[in-house]
Amino acid sequence: MPTKTGENSDNAVELFLKIGLDEKVAHNTIANNKVTSNLLAVIHEAGVTDGCDRTTGNLLYTVATKFPANALVHRPTLCEYVVSSKVKTPAQLEAAFSFFMSVGPAKFSLSDFEKNCGVGIEVSNEEIEHTVGEIFEELKTTILEQRYKTNVGDLFRRVRERQPWADPKIVKQVVDTKLRELLGERTAADDEKPVKKKKEKPAKAEEKAVVAAAAPPSEEELNPFSIFPSPEENLKVHTEVFFSDGSVLRACNTREVLAKHLKVTGGKVLTRFPPEPNGYLHIGHAKAMFVDFGLAKDRGGHCYLRYDDTNPEAEKKEYIDHIEEIVKWMGWEPFKKTYTSDYFQDLYELAVELIRRGHAYVDHQTADEVKEYREKKLNSPWRDRPVEESLKLFEEMRRGMIEEGKATLRMKQDMQNDNCNMYDLIAYRIKFTPHPKAGDKWCIYPSYDFAHCVVDSLENVTHSLCTLEFETRRASYYWLLHALGLYMPYVWEYSRLNVTNTVMSKRKLNCLVTEKYVDGWDDPRLMTLSGLRRRGVSPTAINAFVRGIGITRSDSSLIRLDRFEYHVREELNKTAARAMVVLCPLKVVITNLEAGKVIDLDAKRWPDAPSDDASALYKVPFSNVVYIEKSDFRMKDSKDYYGLAPGKSVLLRYAFPIKCTDVIVGDDNETVVEIRAEYDPEKKMKPKGVLHWVAEPSPDVGPLKVEVRLFDRLFSSENPAELDDWLGDLNSNSKVVIPEAYAVPPLRNAVLSDRFQFERLGYFAVDKDSTPEKLVFNRTVTLRDSYAKGGK
Repeated sequence: MPTKTGENSDNAVELFLKIGLDEKVAHNTIANNKVTSNLLAVIHEAGVTDGCDRTTGNLLYTVATKFPANALVHRPTLCEYVVSSKVKTPAQLEAAFSFFMSVGPAKFSLSDFEKNCGVGIEVSNEEIEHTVGEIFEELKTTILEQRYKTNVGDLFRRVRERQPWADPKIVKQVVDTKLRELLGERTAADDEKPVKKKKEKPAKAEEKAVVAAAAPPSEEELNPFSIFPSPEENLKVHTEVFFSDGSVLRACNTREVLAKHLKVTGGKVLTRFPPEPNGYLHIGHAKAMFVDFGLAKDRGGHCYLRYDDTNPEAEKKEYIDHIEEIVKWMGWEPFKKTYTSDYFQDLYELAVELIRRGHAYVDHQTADEVKEYREKKLNSPWRDRPVEESLKLFEEMRRGMIEEGKATLRMKQDMQNDNCNMYDLIAYRIKFTPHPKAGDKWCIYPSYDFAHCVVDSLENVTHSLCTLEFETRRASYYWLLHALGLYMPYVWEYSRLNVTNTVMSKRKLNCLVTEKYVDGWDDPRLMTLSGLRRRGVSPTAINAFVRGIGITRSDSSLIRLDRFEYHVREELNKTAARAMVVLCPLKVVITNLEAGKVIDLDAKRWPDAPSDDASALYKVPFSNVVYIEKSDFRMKDSKDYYGLAPGKSVLLRYAFPIKCTDVIVGDDNETVVEIRAEYDPEKKMKPKGVLHWVAEPSPDVGPLKVEVRLFDRLFSSENPAELDDWLGDLNSNSKVVIPEAYAVPPLRNAVLSDRFQFERLGYFAVDKDSTPEKLVFNRTVTLRDSYAKGGK
């Protein structure tokens, strides 16, 4: 029967008090809309609107809060048993919940129910006393030793195992009596708190092992997809849709519908990644891919790549090609590539069926009128037009006989609902625009709200996964599938991926690109996936980041950019070869090394590379002219500074110690233009500072020149999207170009997308702007600052 949920809060509190809830619980319940709605429904189902005793009321409250959602059709039956005192203990109630959880919405045998719930079984006081006596006899020695510190809860548990339907109040009375009989009255010693023994401090290795053992990773941490049910479990109520007339739709599949679905799919998990082909993918889409493709892969299923191409004016082949390329780059393999437009004929026929069933109508309101009526929760004047009239008009819409903007097909949902996504959403609109894929066959196109859920069902998707902003659309999703009698996928929403110091809305990204604030959709400063790829970020790092933050429903915070950068560094630290580049060169002349002499030295591509592995080494020339960073020299030395200074020595990485013997300054007597130094070929000096460097490979031949682009955060604020003047928050130093940095000779052979760690500087990747004459490197991410100790 329909559940009455239309009572105002005062009437609801009055009802709650009548069934024995105390005033505080009654008012706290009102603050929870879901519990309030369920409890009101239970009160009506139980027929106790005039009140009941407190014990019955407490049991009904438990029914309202804990009854299995997949079997709500059977809740009135349990309410009847509670009111008639056939189910009268918490143990019986828990058994009933377990029974209905396993049965679901299917028919069941009352005799099986009663047997499982102990209906009609009366446990006498004598039986309880006998059971408690047996347990006390078995545990007598322990009880005498522990006296009133005995674990009474364990005693109750043992009684429940032997007499599951015993009244817990009587059990408690008997246990308390037996304790007094055996132990006598409590003494002062019984009330003393036990003295905690001081634990010996374990060895460090043992301590680590204990900590690790005490906090094992959760199943969700080990496998984030463990939270999702199997396709066979898709009988439960997906959601409750509350209507303004007080009725409730409890959307769930019947056993027949689910069996048909499982026969088609073979029980496999089927998901879909459904981007709109009207823009470039960003890191938020990486999370969606991880969830959709990842769940399918984890369960041995399949994931569709489905283009949601319902708007013929926005779709472009450029975007379709980009999406396919990025999905592949991210490491995912679609089961099939489909388009919503593949189902235009099916969708049209189902729209006609929706009209025939009285659940849709042709409307002539303008966009402004629709908005006004929705704000006022008013029905359209055309809402109740005859079905045949709407069928005729919808056919005229399809044939192009009605002007664009003069008619829409709307779903007949609930204009007075508390959920605005039930305000008679538009199912079809007229657009005299050829479709990029379907051509000019159609001049009416389905809306997202109509097409999305229907195509999910037609493709037998088992898990329809989306971000939390679509949660309020869940009611419309299931309403439509229920109205058409279609299979219902399991819907689950997860939090959007919001990262600090950037924007990710399509509108704002499009503004940045079209207004030339950035250099295209693949600008390395953007969090678009093409921008991250150009910057040098690997798909492995992106997927590790997404897995690390999890797929929870928490939607209250931004993820800090440095958390993303951590995963990028972790990946590049293992995969990026080392090299040396000097960004701002300062010339150093080695006065005790013969001019023209070049010493070939071995430098390591990897920090732990063995010295006898030639493939892990590269050659660097060392001559009497080398270049260091300008920032690695200062005129005044200090204890916390590890760079070069007059009279001070440093070690040139992979080479020799050098000592500054003279400084050449410019005409202003301040600017350092050259340093004179002596090197220690015997390496007797042991300086603390280690510098990267690049040498002239031969006399009067300068080092390899490369362009280096240093990218930083695009916006200064953590959350620029919430600022009115968000463009005013752009970081003017987000891109710094160094046109002529000096690099070691082996970098000459670098090719597009090669990634390196420039020692002491950060991780860099070859950019697409590179030419045979000049390489261009993008900084992917900085290093942790482990070299400078306040001096740099």
